[in-house]
Amino acid sequence: VQVAESGGGPVQAGGSLRIPCTASELTFDDYSMAWLRPAPGKDREGVSFICANGALTMYEDSVKRRFTIYRDDAKNTLYLQMNDLKYEDTARYYCAVWFSGGQWYDAGAYHYWGQGTQVTVSS
Repeated sequence: VQVAESGGGPVQAGGSLRIPCTASELTFDDYSMAWLRPAPGKDREGVSFICANGALTMYEDSVKRRFTIYRDDAKNTLYLQMNDLKYEDTARYYCAVWFSGGQWYDAGAYHYWGQGTQVTVSS
């Protein structure tokens, strides 16, 4: 299984960015997926989660009403639309495939990971 993020880069505070993630060699629409980023002094934690059929989404409190997760199963692609970006959103964002055994925001619940894409927000 290969997971690959792209689309990161520099952006000014208040701006928007959409980052895609493609996953290959798996039946994409069988799997729930998420975006995670490192928390200060901690391991990666969930930013947003979407279930396999797209009916359920979850968001970390600080990104609610600013970020939107969605998926295009025909393209095997997961997206994170980020609006009204803040300096504290600066991080490397990772896409991961949820397997089992934990809460959606726990990095340990995910099995396949991409290399991440850096988002840098300037104030």
